[in-house]
Amino acid sequence: MTAVHPDVEAMLAAARAAGTPPFEAMEPAVCRAAYAARPPIVQEPRDEVAAMRDLSAEGPAGAVPLRLYRALGTDEAEALPGLLYLHGGGWVLGNLETHDAICCRLANEARCAVVAVDYRLAPEHPFPAGLDDCIAAYSHVAREARALGIDPNRIAVGGDSAGGNLAAVLALMGRDGTLPPALYQALLYPAVDLGMSTDSYGAATAGMTVTPATMRYFVDHYVPDPDQRTDWRVSPIRAASLAGAPPALVVTCGHDPLRDEGRLYAARLEREGVPVTLLHMSDQTHGMLTLTKPIRTSAGVLAFVGAMLRDAFRVAAARSPARQREAAE
Repeated sequence: MTAVHPDVEAMLAAARAAGTPPFEAMEPAVCRAAYAARPPIVQEPRDEVAAMRDLSAEGPAGAVPLRLYRALGTDEAEALPGLLYLHGGGWVLGNLETHDAICCRLANEARCAVVAVDYRLAPEHPFPAGLDDCIAAYSHVAREARALGIDPNRIAVGGDSAGGNLAAVLALMGRDGTLPPALYQALLYPAVDLGMSTDSYGAATAGMTVTPATMRYFVDHYVPDPDQRTDWRVSPIRAASLAGAPPALVVTCGHDPLRDEGRLYAARLEREGVPVTLLHMSDQTHGMLTLTKPIRTSAGVLAFVGAMLRDAFRVAAARSPARQREAAE
């Protein structure tokens, strides 16, 4: 077992001293409320952005709430590259507020517009409800990009944990033509194999932010039918091919049941010809990027994620037909 970062050790010790129960010890509604109350305690105040407004997309079960952020220092009339951001929380927890700070930070670091999605949650809405909402949100952003101040040719998808799972699925749908193609995918400690059979599920992650028991709790709520867990829309690593998927950033943590599947996904993307950057932090734990107060490394990692997105947007702009015509003239 690799060493644990001192910030993680201190955070976990404080949680034990406070008697904080693990997610799986609570009923979903209680767990959801506890998770929603955490941001002021574990997250630094959100960054100032140029603009932030709530909107919605028409989904299969009604309006899907969205929140649009524009990077600080950008002009209102400028068509910014866009990132559709899907929050984590095991498909059971999370909302626009729990991931407000990470969206502000990524908007500023990537100098882009971020659209966050408040998709439906399990167990009230099991698979494929949340995914269907994300599909509707992505379709809306792609269709209305210009009206939203977003460059329709530069839209990426991203998310943490369960959100990374959903982002990976959208990226493959874009590759297949079911959705407009995504420019890039930022997968932050993603869940990509709900079979939960990799070696990291047997690792000694007791007492960490997320354990194998936590993941089983989430997966049992999101996909209660075990037979559905091999569907690539649930477990994107089980897709017949990853070739042609957009370039990817995959972030993994050593003390995380999702560690091995994330690394295997990155390796398979590379093997099948997809440009991929893998950032593995052996001393970190799941969820670190929304724990910016106790885990000070998070700020640097978010800056790196933003830099990778910014570079992808830059390369796409340089390759655009309009830019190439300008260069030729």
